[in-house]
Parts: sequence; structure tokens; C-alpha cells
Amino acid sequence: MELLIKALAGAAIVIIIQLLAKTRNYYLAGLIPLFPTFTLISNYIVGTERTTGELKETIIFGMFSLIPYFAYLLSLYMLIDRLKLIPALLGATACWFVAAVVLIIVWNKTLH
Repeated sequence: MELLIKALAGAAIVIIIQLLAKTRNYYLAGLIPLFPTFTLISNYIVGTERTTGELKETIIFGMFSLIPYFAYLLSLYMLIDRLKLIPALLGATACWFVAAVVLIIVWNKTLH
């Protein structure tokens, strides 16, 4: 049942993004992915299965996870004028991946 609820939440977010993209306030589609739908789910799971200290560590790591997201948006902003949409999205995703790997490596070396 929990898996179904998670899938429905994800589908609802995609529908909201699609609907907003068609309005005159299309830019709000960029805000919706930052609604903490999946963060709420992950914090609930970690909070019920791990210690409070581990939940707090997860929360701090979540804050730092904004760095790869920013890298994605910045690189997409710069690539969109130079490449077609799909290659620009792929390039930005690659930048997100590199930033995420660096974040994980730095996080593990710093805390563990």
C-alpha cells in the first residue's frame, strides 16, 4: 500500500507540472519539483527506521544536495543557447551526476 501511495504522489507531481507548464505562469513548473514530496517520504522512512541523529544527518545531507541541483540548473541555463533541448538536458544531467558524485565523495571523507 505504501508503494502505491508513493507512486500516486509522484504521478500527481508530474500532472501538476504538466498543467502549470501550459499556463501563463509556466515558470511555476520549476518550483513544483522542489516541493518536498519525496523528501517527506524519505524523512518519514529514515525517521521511523533510524535514530534521530541519523535523521538529522540525512537532513543536512539533503541541504547539501541542493548543490548538484544548482549545478544542473546553471549548466542547463548555459547549454540551452548552445545546444538543442535534448543534448542540453543530457549535458545538464551529466553535470548533476558529477556534482552528486563529488558531494558523496566529500561527504564520506569528511564524516566517515
